[in-house]
Amino acid sequence: MSSNTRPSAASRRRVLRGTGVTLGLPWLQSISRATDQSADEQAAAAPPQRLAVLFMACGINGDHWWAKAGDDALELGPTLTPLEPFQDRLNVINGLYNRNATGVGIHPGQTGNILSGASLQKGAELRGGISVDQVLANNLGQETVQPSLVLGCEQPVTGYHETNFSMAYSSHISWQNATSPVPMEVYPALAFDSLTENTAQRRDRSILDRLRSEVSALNLQAAVEDRARIDEYLTSVREVEKRIAGLRQAQEKAVARAQNRGVQITHMDRPDNGLPEDIREHMKLMCDIIAMAFQTDRTRFATLLLCRDISGLFYPFLDVRKAHHSGSHDDRSDDWEKVSRYYVSQAAYLAERLAQMQEGDGSVLDNSCLLFVNNMWSGSRHDSTRLPLFTLGGLRGTLETGRVLDYSDAGDDNRKLCSLYLSLMHRMGHPAPEFGDADQQLAGF
Repeated sequence: MSSNTRPSAASRRRVLRGTGVTLGLPWLQSISRATDQSADEQAAAAPPQRLAVLFMACGINGDHWWAKAGDDALELGPTLTPLEPFQDRLNVINGLYNRNATGVGIHPGQTGNILSGASLQKGAELRGGISVDQVLANNLGQETVQPSLVLGCEQPVTGYHETNFSMAYSSHISWQNATSPVPMEVYPALAFDSLTENTAQRRDRSILDRLRSEVSALNLQAAVEDRARIDEYLTSVREVEKRIAGLRQAQEKAVARAQNRGVQITHMDRPDNGLPEDIREHMKLMCDIIAMAFQTDRTRFATLLLCRDISGLFYPFLDVRKAHHSGSHDDRSDDWEKVSRYYVSQAAYLAERLAQMQEGDGSVLDNSCLLFVNNMWSGSRHDSTRLPLFTLGGLRGTLETGRVLDYSDAGDDNRKLCSLYLSLMHRMGHPAPEFGDADQQLAGF
């Protein structure tokens, strides 16, 4: 446990407990006033800061990924247009790079250290470094029920790439130490169950049905404005739960199917493996689960691998025929621009969800930082000498936003991706002297 441990905010955050379920509650003004904190403690209490990383692989369409600072607002290129509603809470950051992901060959060596900046080892033995989300979870995660949330929308793959790097590097962005990735949850139902501590024997009943009396008691304590917030929150929980119900049945059938065939479920294709056939629903649900986790302060650190490197995802809803990886080799095409914009829209969706969640005098988005990062700029050239990157949210007023920051001509020592991570660590209360290949924060960020 970190030596700079602060009193647990989780101990002051209300939860509802029923038969085989625990449901965290959002910030409620009247309930907060009713805690046993002194007036001074309540006045000094600040909303928690959170970090979520969303990852897309194989580059973007560089012709249409751009942003310019205007007189009154940012001007965004076609790929970044989903972010227009959040221009005042957006930073588009150009020119950063991950030194140890360059000059090592393509794909796994450009991915397994995207959040660590570590030098990766080839061959049978995995060796890299701990990722920024896990450093924060180890030092600050004791303040919440779950230190971190690690989600994905594609199953990990095994084996080795032609560069002799393990495919584990292509499949994971969150690493608990130099040799082990954090187990990644790809099934929305299981992620939801973990978040709500939903036990197996009661999963056929709605969690809200099991919490009916607790909700009634809560409404008696809450002020009128908080009752409306409680109702809105529980409605959103129920909406997510209903969408997950069918996926739960598909996942359970997939487990039985894998056992009958004598194969590992991770070696099966979607939807036979129980993952949603429509990746739009899959990604949206995973974003909803992160939003719910942040809103209820169940965790403050999350990663979402929207697609793994060398991904085989298809996009028929975009009228794009090629799979993700093969499509990235034609990265100047209109099709790849559609794919790039679609992934940006996932970050915009999560930002919208968080912006709608009141917390103190602002929103959960105001107190968070969403970081969208890709492992390369150009898929056709496998160019990782600069990375597509943006942030959303003000991190509780510690992060100036509404900017375009360009480090392209700052010199390699001044455009390190790990310097950005070091800056985020310091803003969140973990003043590490160094991280990855960086020993200084990112200037101007």
